[in-house]
Amino acid sequence: MNIFELAMPWWEFLLRAVAVYAVLLVMLRLSGKRSVGQFTPFDMVLLILLGTAVQNSLIGEDVSLLGGLLLAATLIALNSAVGWLVARSPRIHRIVEGLPVQFIADGQLDRGILRKQRVSELDLQEALRRAGMDEVSEARSGWIETDGRISLIRRRDSAG
Repeated sequence: MNIFELAMPWWEFLLRAVAVYAVLLVMLRLSGKRSVGQFTPFDMVLLILLGTAVQNSLIGEDVSLLGGLLLAATLIALNSAVGWLVARSPRIHRIVEGLPVQFIADGQLDRGILRKQRVSELDLQEALRRAGMDEVSEARSGWIETDGRISLIRRRDSAG
């Protein structure tokens, strides 16, 4: 086989790329905000394994240079198109990126939301320190942003 000879029709590469991209996007979206915003060594291993796991779904039996480049171009174009849509449509933005989630209201922590969003107490303690707070009660509100970062707003009556 020559490096420019495709093992399947060009449109099948596009179809495979769209399918894998969409399924991975949904799976990552369902996995919770922490997995996106706070990259750990565990997350890095998962990302590498995901790439390996979906390789055959994308490329099939094709090992041509042209097939790989076609897939890369398709995935980059899909990512650009999704970014363009997210920037222009609040509805698509909510679907793809979600909404911020409040987990502290008037100094009261909702641990159930932390668990649901897969954010550990240690992550919360780190965010408190970064915000110059020692206790949750010093926060008027706390949010898990769409990218997984934790935002804390200090109470006005709290020292700091």
